[in-house]
Amino acid sequence: MTPYLAKILLYPVKSLDGVEVENARVLASGALQYDREFAIIDERGRFVNGKRHPKIHLLRAQFELLNRTISLQIPGGDSQQIFHLDEERQILEATLSDFFEFSVTLGQNFLMGFPDDTNSLGPTVISTATLTEVASWFAGLSVDEMRRRMRANIEISGVPAFWEDQLFSEQGDLVSFRVGDVHFFGVNPCQRCIVPTRDSYLGEAYPNFQKIFATQRQATLPNWVASAPFNHFYRLSVNTQLPSSSAGKILQIGDEANYVDILPQQS
Repeated sequence: MTPYLAKILLYPVKSLDGVEVENARVLASGALQYDREFAIIDERGRFVNGKRHPKIHLLRAQFELLNRTISLQIPGGDSQQIFHLDEERQILEATLSDFFEFSVTLGQNFLMGFPDDTNSLGPTVISTATLTEVASWFAGLSVDEMRRRMRANIEISGVPAFWEDQLFSEQGDLVSFRVGDVHFFGVNPCQRCIVPTRDSYLGEAYPNFQKIFATQRQATLPNWVASAPFNHFYRLSVNTQLPSSSAGKILQIGDEANYVDILPQQS
């Protein structure tokens, strides 16, 4: 089969639920429009996320991107509460502050969002087969649950597991590839945090998740994969950068994905 773009997932508010879309526009920064555009921030300027606050897993969120609304289901609440992200931000902040039991605000960056890797602003890439393989390492975890834990933006189908591991190099050179008309540079395998170890709905930890993951990742790493980026094996999906030529272009479900070439790093 020809590799193709099977899913696009955006996370309008960092650490909350994602939304699956049919297409996504590339911003000038290389980020995808709406992805991590907002972040919940505490009084000390720190992100309120799953790394620091497992309670955040209990929040359910749905988004209407064009209408600029978020529907929140608060644990114990009778119904969803709908807020306009621009016009009702203070009310939303008050609701979130009540939930967390400390004051929070909603930061916004519509130019590049709030990525974990500020050197690689492009969407993270993974294959459907990889998610299927990794889910099989853990009893009781579905592919969709693994997808929710890994929170990648772009999912490629029509390829074997770990296809995306060709998108970084031994020497740290950028790897050029395309999805439809959009040009990407693969950078490195994404270092995972504590979040994937937890149930994405309840926040409960899976016993020995990280140890099982690292052991299986090392055992199943294809022999053609660049090994230098793996200072440890708790890494999955690929971080990317997008050149300025990709700005304004649209990623569309069904777009063909093609490996292009390795480009030496510019000194």
